[in-house]
Amino acid sequence: MKKTHTAFVGLGGNIGDRRAALENALAALAGADRITVDACSRLFESAPIGMERQADFMNAVCRVQTALSPLQLLAELQRMETAAGRVRGGARFGPRVLDLDLLLYGRVRCAGETLTLPHPRMAGRRFVLAPLVEIAPEVCIPGHGRAADLLAAVAGQKCRPLGDLLYSAAAAEKKLKQRNVSSGTP
Repeated sequence: MKKTHTAFVGLGGNIGDRRAALENALAALAGADRITVDACSRLFESAPIGMERQADFMNAVCRVQTALSPLQLLAELQRMETAAGRVRGGARFGPRVLDLDLLLYGRVRCAGETLTLPHPRMAGRRFVLAPLVEIAPEVCIPGHGRAADLLAAVAGQKCRPLGDLLYSAAAAEKKLKQRNVSSGTP
């Protein structure tokens, strides 16, 4: 079996049924080949950053084990965003039905046209750090230090926990099977 790597994925959205979009994204992640979701934070609600005249976002972070390379995982996340109805090319930091960000992939550091790891803005965003620390309190962000130690610097950003995401591997698998039955996919 191919070696697996630990990665962290940020989930967010502020259009439509935000909770359903995140739950469906988690189910898709759990059902994807060579990806296993092994932890997920609670849901958090956060104010938009960058383009403030829009609805608040719902956010979460999940930890996955994957045999995919960083670029393969990014491509899979982008495929899931498109399947959920995300349209690229709109305003930067604008409204979106689903946003899946590859935050960390082990201790990999890279800066390319397609992918930068760790995610270049994660260390300054409470809506990433709070749920990340919830599921991985000792995780370090390469080049920045422990995520838990970075929270104080973003304490002024609006971000509040909403409760459980109600995610479990069994529930995600059931939801994926239901979706596949309704779409005719085996």
